[in-house]
Amino acid sequence: MAAVFPTWILIVALLFDAAVVMGSFPATLKLERKIPLASHELELSQLRERDRLRHGRLLQSSSGGVVDFPVMGTYDPFLVGLYYTKVQLGSPPREFHVQIDTGSDVLWIGCNSCNGCPQSSGLQIQLNLYDPGSSSTASLVSCSDQRCSSGLQSSDSGCSGQSNQCSYTFQYGDGSGTSGYYVADSLHFNSILEGSVITNSTAPIMFGCSVLQTGDLTKSDRAVDGIFGFGQQSLSVISQLSSEGITPKVFSHCLKGSNSGGGILVFGEILEPNMVYTPLVPSQPHYNLDLRSISVGGQVLSINPSVFSTSNNQGTIVDSGTTLAYLADEAYDAFMSAITNAVSQTVRPILSKGNQCYLITSSVNDIFPQVSLNFAGGASLILNPQDYLVQQNSIILF
Repeated sequence: MAAVFPTWILIVALLFDAAVVMGSFPATLKLERKIPLASHELELSQLRERDRLRHGRLLQSSSGGVVDFPVMGTYDPFLVGLYYTKVQLGSPPREFHVQIDTGSDVLWIGCNSCNGCPQSSGLQIQLNLYDPGSSSTASLVSCSDQRCSSGLQSSDSGCSGQSNQCSYTFQYGDGSGTSGYYVADSLHFNSILEGSVITNSTAPIMFGCSVLQTGDLTKSDRAVDGIFGFGQQSLSVISQLSSEGITPKVFSHCLKGSNSGGGILVFGEILEPNMVYTPLVPSQPHYNLDLRSISVGGQVLSINPSVFSTSNNQGTIVDSGTTLAYLADEAYDAFMSAITNAVSQTVRPILSKGNQCYLITSSVNDIFPQVSLNFAGGASLILNPQDYLVQQNSIILF
């Protein structure tokens, strides 16, 4: 008779004690995946460090039809996944791949005079540089332009007295940066009217023309043509299209949680019968949500409500560029204690590289409890074990 051996799986807690991180439009975007050049695996410390730097990248600072963009990508943190879309700019239109970023405002593209722009991409996409001189509809934006003046208030634009040209410099927390000047040109997109009629549309927008990139933006492994900021300030494409009456000032973003990736990014509003809503916290520079409590196995954890309150240096935000979820110390400690207590009879807790881990002999769905993040307005995000656990070889992480 053949011997039967139990399967041993290492479980690692991946909700780290850090700032809470938890972004409204319908235009549909197609998402693609970033593929690393070498190893397909990353240490937890690398993921945490990347997200810590990512948080530093957050820039402080009536509607027509639904605007539809293609979106590609996948979520897997150990593949260093990212999501990006394609936009068409200029006349004649040229296609550019841009990363989707709810943590910044401005759309910028690498330009033909760029110093430090990558020449190739590990994403297996063709990189293109924007050339305002080759577009019949392109024009430079001067310091006297009202759009440039509005960008000054949010630190999204600046002015050079010598050239009278509206410019920008963005420095990110990971040490990377970009600078350039603003141009106005045509954005080409598909509008969906009455839920089914698709029309080809064009609108003039203002965006950045990058002439210098530094740090990680110069690397080819995760290179794209630029960044598509989805923030709330006046220079975001969302705000510009809304002010022109093309879309409402709302977007919808859904990422498919599977290895095949995919998802939805839509300028406008998606109406689904089972959609659950929670309001954004007003007057915040980012997309803040009002997280009220956390439940583990149906039991609300005893956490002081002030831990979840929104202020200048804390709160719950949605950021499309952050890989992991993070909790403040008090919430993290309560969460980990609840998980440990729930599985203490069936698993053996161990430490791996400083992380609380669990060694198990059966399916995670048979052992680990359901988790619920409870938001204002009665909205709850229900997480089954497979939703908050990720396996890396023999290691499964929350």
